[in-house]
Amino acid sequence: MTATRTPSREIAIGGVYAFVAYLLWGFLPLYFLTLAPTGAWEVVAWRIVLSLAFCAILLFVVRGWSALWRIVRQPRLLGLTALAGALIYVNWQVFLLGTLSGHVIETSLGYFINPIVTVLLGVLVLRERLRITQWIAIGIAVVAVLVIVVGYGTFPWIALSLACSFGLYGLVKKKIGPAVDAVSGLTLESFWLFPIAIIQLCVVAATSGLTLFTAGAGHAALLLMAGVFTATPLLFFAAGTRRAPLTLVGLLQFVAPVLQFVTGAWLLGEPMPFERWVGFALVWVALAVLTVDSLIAARRGRAAVSDVAELT
Repeated sequence: MTATRTPSREIAIGGVYAFVAYLLWGFLPLYFLTLAPTGAWEVVAWRIVLSLAFCAILLFVVRGWSALWRIVRQPRLLGLTALAGALIYVNWQVFLLGTLSGHVIETSLGYFINPIVTVLLGVLVLRERLRITQWIAIGIAVVAVLVIVVGYGTFPWIALSLACSFGLYGLVKKKIGPAVDAVSGLTLESFWLFPIAIIQLCVVAATSGLTLFTAGAGHAALLLMAGVFTATPLLFFAAGTRRAPLTLVGLLQFVAPVLQFVTGAWLLGEPMPFERWVGFALVWVALAVLTVDSLIAARRGRAAVSDVAELT
């Protein structure tokens, strides 16, 4: 006899899945740095090709071809998966360029800003109404970016590109909804990007040369694991979001940028002048405001549901 999982147990399992996903994303910079001398363009290309191969194997294992075929027969869903693929490609490429050029701290800033971008997209695209505290958080984040630009003397294009691309990716995934499962979605996104990956590999081969199988067996084994390292956290994330409430997932998402920040600042010794500390501190204040507001709103929502239940 199979025991039925209680809602609280499902939420706990979902929280663990989401935490594992963010933990893996947090350590990704260290993995990509071990792939030297492979450059960002080659890494992303192999990441796409090997993710597609890994997803194809998963489809065979879980017998998910019928679910994939149902999606293929719906042009709207196909178009959305293509758009999602384009956005995640931008995210992957910028992330690799930042990581392999000594800007891990700035990549962490992008994922710190991402929740605020997501809230802003809710207003601009979904016509959602923001509470005053959410507007305050957005205002503080804007000031933080201005402080970094003016004080540090550079425009944080890596951080803003990552925040916007992943925020838009999340918006597209929300539009897709439960109609596309995690494995099928990642398979189609990788499929759309496959021609771009082949072109990138050809260009790299004709210019600097491909590094696969040229830097030793250990390097080749690590590079061939790029598909697994790409797909695994995405699948954990999908499993977590199906079980855990968004408030819990939202709180856990700070695990990844915190680990990336620690990697850049303490393990890699990237510079953190005073102006950048001020900018990051302002971002963290904005996130604290946003988090407290989300928790209060969620608590009020549960209380309202409970009151309605008592009246019926």
